Amino acid sequence: MDEPTFYRYLLWGSLVVAALIFPALFFITAPYGRHEAKSWGPTVDNRTGWLLMESPSVLVFFACFYVGGCPTDPASLAFLFLWQLHYVHRAYIFPFRIKSGPKRMPIAIAGAGFAFTSLNAYLNGRWLFGLAGPDRYAAAWLSDPRFFLGAAIFLAGFAINQQADWILLHLRKPGETGYKIPRGGFYRWVSCPNYFGEIIEWIGFAICTWSLPGLAFALWTIANLLPRALSHHRWYREKFPDYPTERKALVPGLL
Repeated sequence: MDEPTFYRYLLWGSLVVAALIFPALFFITAPYGRHEAKSWGPTVDNRTGWLLMESPSVLVFFACFYVGGCPTDPASLAFLFLWQLHYVHRAYIFPFRIKSGPKRMPIAIAGAGFAFTSLNAYLNGRWLFGLAGPDRYAAAWLSDPRFFLGAAIFLAGFAINQQADWILLHLRKPGETGYKIPRGGFYRWVSCPNYFGEIIEWIGFAICTWSLPGLAFALWTIANLLPRALSHHRWYREKFPDYPTERKALVPGLL
């Protein structure tokens, strides 16, 4: 089996799995963070789990860039920059900023995350830096409206995601523990603006690459984060009697 055929099987298989997992996640909440549970087997500390889950997104994507000949055309460099802008922070900065205390993550969850990010980085990186072909993203692509629109949406989502993380990271004063109601920024409208921002990012990436693997990643992001946002929203409302009633879970004014 040649690589393009293998690649197509992986890509369509990932879409099928996303369609199956999406409804299941409305009933099963991944047991890490505030939903921590001890029934999922051996655990690792949160930081180690995050590093394990997110590092392939940086390393595998860059490996695809390298295997593709380290292309220096503007479109390839722009795609590399946007992807790594998100994932270098998520893999190597965010885990050391979280004030998670003694929280643990099941190895099964970290392992599943590792498998997904490895596959996803391969599908997107191999397409952008090889299988799409040398003429798919010529220099003129940077003047294409799809690139401008998608990149702008991506950067807007990144800004929302970063602001939400900053609010969470500064929610507690030194020495404080426990959970509080986050306020400010997009928390005025939704319980999970960090998830909202991330979904916007990868929709933007799908638009600016105009690719099936980009679309698959956006759909995977929605399939994973929408049910988790609803779980977070229920958790907030159950834990805090004074939780703002006007807030939605994920999308301002809608959901």
